[in-house]
Amino acid sequence: MSDLIADEYKRFENIKEIREDGTEYWSARQLGMALEYTKWENFLKVIKRAMIACENSGHDVVYDFPEVRKIVKAGASQKPILDYELSRYAFIVVANWMRNYSTISGVMGADS
Repeated sequence: MSDLIADEYKRFENIKEIREDGTEYWSARQLGMALEYTKWENFLKVIKRAMIACENSGHDVVYDFPEVRKIVKAGASQKPILDYELSRYAFIVVANWMRNYSTISGVMGADS
């Protein structure tokens, strides 16, 4: 994460949330928006790949990517939506994966 410039660092720290017990997390949905993903389904693929990388490094995916349901308004009704509360480690895994993917896709000319 030390490669992030000051503005990027502030942007990501500004969406960080703190639980009552003092632990920090990032909402995957908010992070996807901060990374300019227009569709949750596309960013969810990034989250799933980061989960695999996390698991391969010996970390507990359930701890670093806890699944949560948030209630949102859908017209006159409400519905639950899937989100993940990323630990700092999970956030770094996602950021590193994004940086590596951006470098690879830039070289190969792939769409992100």
